[in-house]
Amino acid sequence: MRRGLAVACEASLPGRRTILVVDDAPLLRELGAIFLGRAGRVLTAASAEEALGVARLEQPDLVVADLGMPGVDGASLCRALKDDPLLGGTPIVLLVATGDAAEYERAIRAGADDVLPKPLDRVLLLDTARRLLSDVPRGLPRVALAQPVQMKTERTSWDGLARNLSRGGVFVESLRLVEPATEVELTMRLPETRDWLASTAQVIWTRPAVLRRVPGMGLRFLALDGSAARVLSEWVEERTPHRDPQQEVAP
Repeated sequence: MRRGLAVACEASLPGRRTILVVDDAPLLRELGAIFLGRAGRVLTAASAEEALGVARLEQPDLVVADLGMPGVDGASLCRALKDDPLLGGTPIVLLVATGDAAEYERAIRAGADDVLPKPLDRVLLLDTARRLLSDVPRGLPRVALAQPVQMKTERTSWDGLARNLSRGGVFVESLRLVEPATEVELTMRLPETRDWLASTAQVIWTRPAVLRRVPGMGLRFLALDGSAARVLSEWVEERTPHRDPQQEVAP
């Protein structure tokens, strides 16, 4: 635990938000700390066990952890933090090193507030930290569109129209609504590209047909392989106003 506390003492400044970076690889801990140094006070831990001790002592405002650590992995750490009475509200970002869609899904199901691919993208990591550390709740950047979507469950399939898209989910106008928590298979082509997006997605909320609005559903992606996640992230970033990472200073 002392390693994380030593970094905290070196970087401690009154009023700054605290970020805990957890990775068994020293180089990746160092990179994460460097990238996030402008977003807050950075602590580090080399294992999930060490991270739990540091988190309970320091109560960080954000945890960034590797999913694939040996022993107690990032998913188990995420669940332990979310179940802790004092730390359950702490935002958690899990880092996924493989391109396996099942790993992305495992991170989401563990309760991660966001999932980012390795190798680390400095701008994306900083933007994610800024968003999750903000006093004003902010969702992922979304791009408006009107793109046909195919959805199916075990029993039926139907078409919808995607109206806004982020790297974490999509809002789909659909005459057929299913209950929140239902999982569907979703397929759509990214506009202005030849890339197709296919993922299991979970219905988070529904919008009924009121005041002449078309009914629809907000869905969160559960299983995206590494290639699809990276293509989607780049597609959204290209259509979102760019922020200068040099201006990243958190309160």
